[in-house]
Amino acid sequence: MNVVRRNGLGLLAWLSGIVFFLPIAWMALTSFHSESDAATNPPSFAAALTLDGYREFFGAGGGASPWPALINSTVASVASTLLVLLLAFPAAYALSVNRVRKWTDVLFFFLSTKMLPAVAGLLPIYLFARNAGMLDNIWLLVILYTSMNLPIAVWMMQSFLAEIPVAVIEAAKVDGARLPTILARVVAPISLPGIAATALICFIFSWNELLFARVLTGVVAETAPVFLTGFITSQGLFLAKVCAASLVISLPVLAAGFAAQDKLVQGLSLGAVK
Repeated sequence: MNVVRRNGLGLLAWLSGIVFFLPIAWMALTSFHSESDAATNPPSFAAALTLDGYREFFGAGGGASPWPALINSTVASVASTLLVLLLAFPAAYALSVNRVRKWTDVLFFFLSTKMLPAVAGLLPIYLFARNAGMLDNIWLLVILYTSMNLPIAVWMMQSFLAEIPVAVIEAAKVDGARLPTILARVVAPISLPGIAATALICFIFSWNELLFARVLTGVVAETAPVFLTGFITSQGLFLAKVCAASLVISLPVLAAGFAAQDKLVQGLSLGAVK
């Protein structure tokens, strides 16, 4: 019975994986079709393959180059993720290991900041950016993405750091280690899977963000998702080109997830099994 149950769960996991993978496979296949073949209904699986969609995405047809937008997304995502980790790590330590007074209220306050719809804060942020002369500035996005991801990062890292044995930290204190040393040489190595999981999630959130980037940027600070929306027009065919652009823009996130998959699984499952 246990063998049948394990096989059934394994089959269910494979089916779930296939269901989630099918849209990506469909997008990849469509990106290699011509626009006329991609627009057929029902779609043709045996249509000829071509790289025209990728050539147009990279500006071979006289269009804009995607590299500035990709660089802007990389700068905004990486810089904001580093800032989030730099701020969230000591905050999570204070809320988990060396707990401050009313630490549960602090965590609830962090969580409550995520309950506000992003569009509700769009106008005040736009007015502030305009008056401060920071419209179409990539560092404005870095600040915004840091503030947006910081609450969820503190929540995640607090749960990870709470699993660290207190005896290890107390032993470091007995040996004369000060707080910066404890954080860098004791807590950080033990909680590395949780830090990696938090960093990956913050990177994905920043890379995929569209609303604020669409409204607050123009040409100089345009990000990859904003660049992608420029291919959608009211005239002409654009499905193959959009699929090609979507696949290229998704590659950094897919590569980061694949490279950190072991740390991600360890981090997200930390504390699940006692």
